[in-house]
Amino acid sequence: MIPFSRLWTFLVAVVTLFSTFGFYGDLMNQGHMPFAVLLVSVLWSGLTAAVWFVFLARLRMIFLVIPAALSVSSPLVLAFLGNWMMRVFPIRAVPGGIGIYVSATGMMVLILISYVFFIAFIRKEGEESFKLRTELQLAHGIQKTLVPPFTLRTRRFEVYGISKPSDKVGGDLVDALALPNGDAIAYLGDIAGHGLQAGILMGMLKTATRTALLDAGEREPESTLPVLFERLNTVLPNVKEPHMYATFSAFRLCADGGVYYALAASPPVLHWHANGLAMSRIAEEQFPLGLLDVQGFGGESMQMEPGDVVVVATDGVLEVSNKNGDEFGVERLEQMVAAHIASALPELAGKILEAAQAFGKQIDDQTILLIRYVG
Repeated sequence: MIPFSRLWTFLVAVVTLFSTFGFYGDLMNQGHMPFAVLLVSVLWSGLTAAVWFVFLARLRMIFLVIPAALSVSSPLVLAFLGNWMMRVFPIRAVPGGIGIYVSATGMMVLILISYVFFIAFIRKEGEESFKLRTELQLAHGIQKTLVPPFTLRTRRFEVYGISKPSDKVGGDLVDALALPNGDAIAYLGDIAGHGLQAGILMGMLKTATRTALLDAGEREPESTLPVLFERLNTVLPNVKEPHMYATFSAFRLCADGGVYYALAASPPVLHWHANGLAMSRIAEEQFPLGLLDVQGFGGESMQMEPGDVVVVATDGVLEVSNKNGDEFGVERLEQMVAAHIASALPELAGKILEAAQAFGKQIDDQTILLIRYVG
């Protein structure tokens, strides 16, 4: 909702424009309305316009009955006030020629004044809109820099990640890094909410994650991700708004083929088993990061065989809705993965994104992390 500090010029423009209705009424009366009565009519028209403006801009539609009643009763109210003023005060009707000249001039002056204020409002809002668009473009540029598509290959694993931003600035994050000992860490995060705050927090989350993983190569594989989650959950509350949090999925891909994972309020992770040509889902109920002061984040191991593929997709993919309100969902994601499992990982991700785009309008960042065990 636009604050009144930015709306007052528009309000003045509306009031002065609709105040001309008072002069119009005098012209329809051949210009004979006494000047005092004419002034009351002009002010009443402006007041009515102001009431309509306030009710339309700030209140629910049900309350419009009040300005509607005011408009309907305006002729009766003005007639009553005019008759009362002519009885109480020594005022008389104005000669038609003079009255017409005054009303026509008054209309022209008020229209010019309203035009000036309309232009002032449009110019100010245009500047604000341009500033916001510039900031949004800058934020999108930062987002693309922080979350570019990537491919990471180790001796046993291939990792691919991509994020397709929505029109709004979001907070999806997908990343992977190789450790000095030949292991790799791949992770996907999703900041709750949109806008610059989510985008900024996403950048902080990536920095904090990479910093926390500096000593990952020295840790036991099974403890790496729980320690990472503990650290992130300690750091995030100090750099975010209370209502914000991050869902997170992370994997440690060991040089010997072992896989460890940890999930924090993540959507189900899909595991395609090449040997059995079957799909399984992995879910782990843990709190999201940065929301509550909790400890004891855990992790699990996963057995992967050559040809197996792990798929993680954010809500931006799973919650796309069609015209009937049906969501894309995990089942459709499973069908897309199974249909294109033999494709290269970038192609598989592209097929998933195309299917989601065709299913419904994108309203959130769509981010995918793919891991294939190459043996």
